[in-house]
Amino acid sequence: MGKIKYRKLEVDEINKDLFKDFNRYQRVTKCWRKVEDNWVIKDIEFTEEWTSKEYEFLVKCLQNTANTGGVVFAAFNAESLAGFVSVENALFGRQKEYLQLSSIHVTFEGRGMGIGRKLFELAVNSARDMGAKKLYISAHSSIESQAFYKKLGCVEAVEYNEKLVAEEPCDCQLEFVL
Repeated sequence: MGKIKYRKLEVDEINKDLFKDFNRYQRVTKCWRKVEDNWVIKDIEFTEEWTSKEYEFLVKCLQNTANTGGVVFAAFNAESLAGFVSVENALFGRQKEYLQLSSIHVTFEGRGMGIGRKLFELAVNSARDMGAKKLYISAHSSIESQAFYKKLGCVEAVEYNEKLVAEEPCDCQLEFVL
């Protein structure tokens, strides 16, 4: 990977071609699960690789985020997408203090190089600018994903977003105080 450049994406830049070189590969062998109010690591094995239909859905979601006042930032290695992050623009929670970090992904070849950390910083600054006090993450439960969020200072959410829990019941519900 060469020098990574970061920038906010406009809605017209978000299309399937943006992801032509993006490699959403993750081999998962262990995941966190909540069992009787305790977090435990379980042997759960699968491989994450997005299909064409999943990329089409992602494009629609990211376009919606940009169209509704949220933000989408991207990291580029030359012309290739190395990572992206999105933050929604709808405050929620009892005190309307949360904004959702709806996605953060780094291409397989770019992991471990600080790209995710920089994208997270961009999300934090944007959420703060949009009036949030906390960033909410319905996060992949793999031990690697959870280690990433823990390293950044994320903790279990004080208040769960039940809609997000219902959509992804195996995710870990996290927050980051801004």
